[in-house]
Amino acid sequence: MRLVVEALETGYGKAQVLFGVDLRVAEGERVALLGANGAGKTTLLRTLSGLLRPWRGRVRLGEVDLRGLSPARRARLGLGHVPEGRQLFPLMSVEENLRLGAAFLAPGREKEGFERVYGLFPRLAERRRQLAGTLSGGEQQMLAIGRALMGFPRILLVDEPSLGLSPRLAEEVLLALRAVAEEGVGVLLVEQNVALSLEVAERAYVMEHGRIVLEGPSQALRQDPRVREAYLSL
Repeated sequence: MRLVVEALETGYGKAQVLFGVDLRVAEGERVALLGANGAGKTTLLRTLSGLLRPWRGRVRLGEVDLRGLSPARRARLGLGHVPEGRQLFPLMSVEENLRLGAAFLAPGREKEGFERVYGLFPRLAERRRQLAGTLSGGEQQMLAIGRALMGFPRILLVDEPSLGLSPRLAEEVLLALRAVAEEGVGVLLVEQNVALSLEVAERAYVMEHGRIVLEGPSQALRQDPRVREAYLSL
Protein backbone atom coordinates (compact mmCIF):
# COMPACT_ATOMS: atom_id res chain seq x y z
CA MET A 1 0.00 0.00 0.00
CA ARG A 2 1.19 3.52 -0.80
CA LEU A 3 0.18 6.96 0.43
CA VAL A 4 0.05 9.29 -2.57
CA VAL A 5 -0.39 13.05 -2.28
CA GLU A 6 -0.97 15.05 -5.46
CA ALA A 7 -1.12 18.85 -5.87
CA LEU A 8 -2.48 19.27 -2.34
CA GLU A 9 -3.54 22.75 -1.26
CA THR A 10 -5.22 23.93 1.92
CA GLY A 11 -5.11 26.55 4.66
CA TYR A 12 -7.00 28.19 7.49
CA GLY A 13 -9.77 30.63 6.71
CA LYS A 14 -8.53 32.63 3.71
CA ALA A 15 -4.87 32.05 4.53
CA GLN A 16 -3.36 29.42 2.24
CA VAL A 17 -0.67 27.24 3.86
CA LEU A 18 -0.01 24.39 1.39
CA PHE A 19 0.72 25.00 -2.28
CA GLY A 20 0.66 22.06 -4.71
CA VAL A 21 2.29 19.49 -2.44
CA ASP A 22 3.25 16.14 -4.02
CA LEU A 23 4.52 13.32 -1.81
CA ARG A 24 4.77 9.51 -1.70
CA VAL A 25 5.24 7.03 1.15
CA ALA A 26 5.22 3.26 0.61
CA GLU A 27 4.68 0.52 3.18
CA GLY A 28 7.91 -0.20 5.03
CA GLU A 29 9.50 3.04 3.85
CA ARG A 30 10.93 5.69 6.18
CA VAL A 31 10.41 9.20 4.85
CA ALA A 32 11.32 12.44 6.62
CA LEU A 33 9.57 15.78 6.07
CA LEU A 34 11.95 18.61 6.94
CA GLY A 35 11.44 22.33 7.27
CA ALA A 36 11.50 25.29 9.62
CA ASN A 37 8.67 26.13 12.00
CA GLY A 38 5.75 27.49 10.01
CA ALA A 39 6.70 25.69 6.80
CA GLY A 40 3.40 23.78 6.77
CA LYS A 41 4.51 20.34 7.97
CA THR A 42 1.92 19.90 10.72
CA THR A 43 -0.80 21.32 8.45
CA LEU A 44 0.11 18.68 5.88
CA LEU A 45 -0.16 15.84 8.40
CA ARG A 46 -3.47 17.18 9.72
CA THR A 47 -4.81 17.31 6.17
CA LEU A 48 -3.66 13.77 5.40
CA SER A 49 -5.34 12.36 8.50
CA GLY A 50 -8.61 14.21 7.80
CA LEU A 51 -8.47 16.76 10.60
CA LEU A 52 -8.25 19.57 8.06
CA ARG A 53 -10.18 19.71 4.79
CA PRO A 54 -8.11 20.14 1.59
CA TRP A 55 -9.00 22.91 -0.83
CA ARG A 56 -7.63 21.17 -3.90
CA GLY A 57 -5.63 18.09 -4.79
CA ARG A 58 -5.87 14.38 -4.01
CA VAL A 59 -4.81 12.03 -1.24
CA ARG A 60 -4.93 8.29 -1.93
CA LEU A 61 -4.19 5.36 0.35
CA GLY A 62 -3.64 2.40 -1.92
CA GLU A 63 -6.50 2.60 -4.41
CA VAL A 64 -8.80 4.54 -2.08
CA ASP A 65 -9.37 8.26 -2.59
CA LEU A 66 -9.52 9.75 0.90
CA ARG A 67 -11.38 12.93 -0.06
CA GLY A 68 -14.46 13.34 2.13
CA LEU A 69 -13.54 10.50 4.49
CA SER A 70 -13.50 11.15 8.24
CA PRO A 71 -10.36 10.71 10.38
CA ALA A 72 -11.93 7.58 11.90
CA ARG A 73 -12.56 6.08 8.48
CA ARG A 74 -9.00 6.84 7.41
CA ALA A 75 -7.70 5.13 10.54
CA ARG A 76 -9.74 2.04 9.75
CA LEU A 77 -8.25 2.00 6.24
CA GLY A 78 -4.72 1.96 7.71
CA LEU A 79 -3.62 5.56 8.19
CA GLY A 80 -2.28 6.25 11.70
CA HIS A 81 -1.40 9.66 13.16
CA VAL A 82 0.83 10.50 16.14
CA PRO A 83 0.08 14.19 16.70
CA GLU A 84 2.44 16.87 17.91
CA GLY A 85 2.24 17.21 21.70
CA ARG A 86 1.24 13.52 22.14
CA GLN A 87 -2.42 14.31 23.03
CA LEU A 88 -2.70 11.58 25.67
CA PHE A 89 -5.39 11.24 28.34
CA PRO A 90 -3.30 11.97 31.46
CA LEU A 91 -5.80 10.59 34.01
CA MET A 92 -6.09 7.27 32.19
CA SER A 93 -3.57 4.47 32.54
CA VAL A 94 -1.07 3.41 29.90
CA GLU A 95 -3.22 0.39 29.10
CA GLU A 96 -6.39 2.47 28.85
CA ASN A 97 -4.74 4.93 26.47
CA LEU A 98 -3.53 2.06 24.31
CA ARG A 99 -6.96 0.45 24.30
CA LEU A 100 -8.41 3.61 22.74
CA GLY A 101 -6.20 3.02 19.72
CA ALA A 102 -7.75 -0.42 19.30
CA ALA A 103 -11.37 0.71 19.60
CA PHE A 104 -12.29 -0.29 16.03
CA LEU A 105 -10.39 -3.58 15.89
CA ALA A 106 -12.11 -6.91 15.42
CA PRO A 107 -12.47 -8.96 18.62
CA GLY A 108 -9.25 -10.75 19.50
CA ARG A 109 -6.86 -8.37 17.73
CA GLU A 110 -6.48 -6.13 20.78
CA LYS A 111 -4.33 -8.72 22.52
CA GLU A 112 -2.11 -8.91 19.45
CA GLY A 113 -1.82 -5.12 19.50
CA PHE A 114 -0.74 -5.07 23.15
CA GLU A 115 1.90 -7.74 22.49
CA ARG A 116 3.24 -5.74 19.56
CA VAL A 117 3.43 -2.43 21.43
CA TYR A 118 4.87 -3.91 24.62
CA GLY A 119 7.46 -5.78 22.56
CA LEU A 120 8.51 -2.55 20.92
CA PHE A 121 8.38 -0.50 24.14
CA PRO A 122 8.99 -2.82 27.14
CA ARG A 123 8.93 0.21 29.45
CA LEU A 124 5.22 0.65 28.71
CA ALA A 125 4.54 -2.94 29.76
CA GLU A 126 6.23 -2.23 33.09
CA ARG A 127 4.04 0.85 33.56
CA ARG A 128 0.79 -0.39 32.05
CA ARG A 129 -1.23 0.43 35.22
CA GLN A 130 0.43 3.84 35.68
CA LEU A 131 -1.41 7.06 34.80
CA ALA A 132 -0.19 8.50 31.50
CA GLY A 133 0.24 11.94 33.04
CA THR A 134 2.86 10.63 35.47
CA LEU A 135 5.14 9.19 32.78
CA SER A 136 8.36 10.85 31.67
CA GLY A 137 8.35 12.77 28.40
CA GLY A 138 10.02 9.92 26.56
CA GLU A 139 7.59 7.37 27.93
CA GLN A 140 4.66 9.58 26.95
CA GLN A 141 5.97 9.76 23.39
CA MET A 142 6.35 5.98 23.32
CA LEU A 143 2.75 5.72 24.49
CA ALA A 144 1.52 8.10 21.79
CA ILE A 145 3.27 6.02 19.13
CA GLY A 146 2.03 2.81 20.72
CA ARG A 147 -1.56 4.03 20.73
CA ALA A 148 -1.38 4.68 16.99
CA LEU A 149 0.19 1.27 16.39
CA MET A 150 -2.67 -0.45 18.22
CA GLY A 151 -4.80 0.18 15.13
CA PHE A 152 -2.33 -1.73 12.92
CA PRO A 153 -1.71 1.13 10.48
CA ARG A 154 -0.11 0.59 7.09
CA ILE A 155 1.14 4.18 6.98
CA LEU A 156 2.05 6.11 10.15
CA LEU A 157 2.25 9.93 10.31
CA VAL A 158 4.48 11.08 13.18
CA ASP A 159 4.69 14.75 14.17
CA GLU A 160 7.72 15.97 16.17
CA PRO A 161 8.35 12.83 18.28
CA SER A 162 11.56 14.18 19.84
CA LEU A 163 10.04 17.48 20.98
CA GLY A 164 11.14 18.21 24.56
CA LEU A 165 13.18 15.01 24.88
CA SER A 166 16.83 14.60 25.80
CA PRO A 167 19.15 13.61 22.92
CA ARG A 168 19.34 10.05 24.27
CA LEU A 169 15.58 9.61 24.50
CA ALA A 170 15.04 11.29 21.13
CA GLU A 171 17.38 8.80 19.51
CA GLU A 172 15.63 5.90 21.28
CA VAL A 173 12.21 7.01 20.02
CA LEU A 174 13.38 7.57 16.45
CA LEU A 175 15.16 4.21 16.35
CA ALA A 176 11.89 2.62 17.49
CA LEU A 177 10.24 4.16 14.44
CA ARG A 178 12.87 2.46 12.29
CA ALA A 179 11.85 -0.84 13.89
CA VAL A 180 8.21 -0.04 13.09
CA ALA A 181 9.12 0.43 9.44
CA GLU A 182 11.02 -2.87 9.45
CA GLU A 183 7.70 -4.50 10.35
CA GLY A 184 6.29 -3.15 7.09
CA VAL A 185 4.71 0.12 8.22
CA GLY A 186 5.43 3.20 6.13
CA VAL A 187 6.54 6.12 8.32
CA LEU A 188 6.23 9.81 7.40
CA LEU A 189 8.29 11.63 10.01
CA VAL A 190 8.10 15.35 10.77
CA GLU A 191 11.06 16.15 12.97
CA GLN A 192 13.07 19.24 13.98
CA ASN A 193 16.16 17.13 14.66
CA VAL A 194 17.22 17.12 11.02
CA ALA A 195 20.52 15.27 11.47
CA LEU A 196 18.90 12.39 13.36
CA SER A 197 15.85 12.19 11.09
CA LEU A 198 18.12 11.91 8.04
CA GLU A 199 19.89 9.03 9.73
CA VAL A 200 16.60 7.24 10.36
CA ALA A 201 14.87 8.00 7.05
CA GLU A 202 15.66 6.55 3.64
CA ARG A 203 14.21 9.48 1.72
CA ALA A 204 13.30 13.03 2.66
CA TYR A 205 11.36 16.05 1.47
CA VAL A 206 12.21 19.63 2.39
CA MET A 207 9.29 22.03 2.75
CA GLU A 208 9.51 25.82 2.69
CA HIS A 209 6.54 28.20 2.85
CA GLY A 210 4.06 25.41 2.13
CA ARG A 211 5.90 24.02 -0.90
CA ILE A 212 8.18 21.02 -1.42
CA VAL A 213 11.46 22.53 -2.58
CA LEU A 214 13.78 19.50 -2.36
CA GLU A 215 13.40 15.74 -2.29
CA GLY A 216 15.63 12.73 -2.61
CA PRO A 217 17.56 10.01 -0.78
CA SER A 218 18.55 11.06 2.73
CA GLN A 219 22.24 10.65 2.06
CA ALA A 220 22.07 12.91 -0.99
CA LEU A 221 20.16 15.59 0.91
CA ARG A 222 22.65 15.38 3.76
CA GLN A 223 25.35 16.42 1.28
CA ASP A 224 23.23 19.11 -0.40
CA PRO A 225 24.75 22.54 0.38
CA ARG A 226 21.31 24.08 0.91
CA VAL A 227 20.35 21.49 3.52
CA ARG A 228 23.73 21.61 5.21
CA GLU A 229 23.65 25.39 5.54
CA ALA A 230 19.98 25.79 6.51
CA TYR A 231 19.41 22.74 8.74
CA LEU A 232 22.70 21.12 9.69
CA SER A 233 24.78 24.21 10.51
CA LEU A 234 27.60 22.97 8.31
